[in-house]
Amino acid sequence: MSFYVGEALAGDGNEVAHIDLLIGAKDGPVGNAFASALATQSAGHSNLLAVLAPNVAVKPATVMITKVTIKGARQAVQMFGPAQAAVAKAVADCVADGVIPKERCEELCIVCGVFIHWEAASDEKIYEYNYEATKQSIINAMAGTPTADEMVEQRESAEHPFRGF
Repeated sequence: MSFYVGEALAGDGNEVAHIDLLIGAKDGPVGNAFASALATQSAGHSNLLAVLAPNVAVKPATVMITKVTIKGARQAVQMFGPAQAAVAKAVADCVADGVIPKERCEELCIVCGVFIHWEAASDEKIYEYNYEATKQSIINAMAGTPTADEMVEQRESAEHPFRGF
């Protein structure tokens, strides 16, 4: 497979976390997207590497992309603080747990879309929910879940929490 796709939602309120991610080889389409994300910055969309701490980037290399326009310093600090720490810890834990094979860490990279609501207030919840959603999205990606059968089975009963009706 050229790449894996994962998605997960965790938490509630303005701190809700919704992660969309791609995992794939550096020399494939995910690698191209990774490089493009780092090389193409724009106002309100500052993409960044996931790091456990300065000088301790995670493996596989992970770029975080904003899913909404960052509109102020508070939201930017939340992206570069609790959200970045949460994504990095989730990636590291998935490697430690064997979800991502350690021997593939140098060949793979991750593109991780992160949502930070402009009215989010609790850094603790931002961390907790983004950690949970990132870890689950990696597990889903690597396991290929939901399967097509699971998706079809739930197509009538699934309820999207933000559909608006």
